[in-house]
Amino acid sequence: MSDVTRDATTITGRTRLVAVLGDPVEQVRAPALLNRQFAAEGVDIVVIPLHVRPDDLETVVRGLQRTANLVGLLVTVPHKVDALRLADVRSEAAELAGGTNALRRLEDGSWHADNFDGAGFCAGLIEAGHQPHGTRAVLVGAGGAGAAIAPALLAAGVGHLVLHDTDEARMKEVAGRMDLHWPGRVGTATSPGLRSADMVVNATPLGMRPGDALPFDPAELRPGALVADIIMKPRETRLLRRAAELGHPVLHGEPMLRHQMDLYRSYFGAAR
Repeated sequence: MSDVTRDATTITGRTRLVAVLGDPVEQVRAPALLNRQFAAEGVDIVVIPLHVRPDDLETVVRGLQRTANLVGLLVTVPHKVDALRLADVRSEAAELAGGTNALRRLEDGSWHADNFDGAGFCAGLIEAGHQPHGTRAVLVGAGGAGAAIAPALLAAGVGHLVLHDTDEARMKEVAGRMDLHWPGRVGTATSPGLRSADMVVNATPLGMRPGDALPFDPAELRPGALVADIIMKPRETRLLRRAAELGHPVLHGEPMLRHQMDLYRSYFGAAR
């Protein structure tokens, strides 16, 4: 922790920076939440959002990595997979996910990649009273977030996990990586196959925009099955509204975000 105490609006020449990279970036809530927390704790770090298109990602990251007062990066859609190869050191969570949502400069100047999507989701899931151990889960979306949530669910004891993604090659690649660590507990499906699921997680972007289609139909679920959505904004997605109308328990994206914020604070607050 810095010995500089500041309020949320004070930035000096000694302030360290964390950049959030995304396309789009309007939806990110991390800057407001983390800036408030860092300021309250006297950590002289400011988080700023940067709109970075995919073709520019490597150019932007390499340039930012040469900025001496930049201590880290947060990475959101669609950059999580591509950003991983721009790190020198990778955590086990990042390796298993095949992507990163946080990078930090180490003391020797190298860059460490981690991924807190899975840990944040499972912490929120358990906090809400939903124990994953022994359950049958379906994960819809095997992109950056889904690929991170999959190993976290398996590590938390999910008995069987089915992955569904419209990108069949990506789905099979993620499933193959999971099967190396949890053999026999992972399957894939070209349609979600919801009938036997205890829990279904939407890890796709569907629901961020008003006109988005449902990622799956909760009417196909058995009574009492949990419907979780990792989308942060809007809080009440069309999927969650429909699931609640049908009497299903639901889990919003906010608990995942809240637990991620704690992990980010520790990750960057320890950086010097």
